Amino acid sequence: MMIRDDVFPCADPAADPFGERLMPAVCMSRHVLGGRFRFESDSAELLSLVESAYGRLPAHRFAHMSPEFRIELRVVRRGDKASAAEPPPVHMQSGMGLFGGVVDAWNYVLLSPAQRRGLIVVSEDRLQFPYHVRYELIEFAVFLLAARVQNLVPLHGACVGSDGHGVLLLGASGAGKSTLSLQALLEGMDFLAEDGVFVHPESLLATGVANFIHLKQEALRFVDNPSTRQWVETSPTIRRRSGVVKHEVDLRDGPGRAAAAPLRLAAAVIVSSQPADDPKRLLVPLPWERVAWTLAADQPYAAAQPGWDRFVQRVARLGVYELRRGAHPRDAVAVLRHLVDKASRVASGRA
Repeated sequence: MMIRDDVFPCADPAADPFGERLMPAVCMSRHVLGGRFRFESDSAELLSLVESAYGRLPAHRFAHMSPEFRIELRVVRRGDKASAAEPPPVHMQSGMGLFGGVVDAWNYVLLSPAQRRGLIVVSEDRLQFPYHVRYELIEFAVFLLAARVQNLVPLHGACVGSDGHGVLLLGASGAGKSTLSLQALLEGMDFLAEDGVFVHPESLLATGVANFIHLKQEALRFVDNPSTRQWVETSPTIRRRSGVVKHEVDLRDGPGRAAAAPLRLAAAVIVSSQPADDPKRLLVPLPWERVAWTLAADQPYAAAQPGWDRFVQRVARLGVYELRRGAHPRDAVAVLRHLVDKASRVASGRA
């Protein structure tokens, strides 16, 4: 990390009403989602949250494209009495090419994709809610900047794979994407992401952040290894805005491996919570005429982004499937591995 020596504290608030002069700041750089992000802050606590999100991860890059971003993180004192209650949700705003996420007057994000810059402001009392600060402010800023500048399609889903190819896992919350991703990780597949996947619509290269996986306690009924169960059960718990409580399991401290580079999609799979009629036939191809509607219904935000139509055209040619539940998640993993192996054989000319 590098200490800046070109900014100084200002003793007279009237001389710096906008707070433009920071205390000497610490900087760190991380390669995330295809870009190089420079984080700058005068708060060691905020930078520790950045490190918890992006430290010890493979540096993903796209060929011929590695934009640089700058994000400044500031801690401020509230102008009223601090609250110990859970922070209210973030309200999204935009205009004139700027994007914002506002909690209140002392906690917000301001982003300019055109300038590749972001500002994150956090009040001192909100540092007692590190999950909310990291997930709803820091990760929000990185995800939006990376997607908008690189024209990536932002998907709420997961992705696992091997040999440079991956399967995109979509589906409603509670369908079992996280449980399936964990099982794939434990069985040796590369883990790309569990909550957000970003796809280049032309190349169908997918990137993500393989930092955490979020698991309900019930997911452990499929885990037999005692050390793996302990790894999950001793992980911190978080409460989603929906009220669902999950273990936030740090993948960097356990078995398995993160994808070393972006994965080229081999197929898209809609994970269903419905059991399969035939335990030997978990995977059912979606009819061509249903693909566009099904993907748009599953991904309403992504469907409004510029690269969506091209993404749908390209992924439809690969194959879009519905994956129903078998007796055990390992059965579904075998199906995913077959899709990836098939793509690898085609790419190598062995098909």
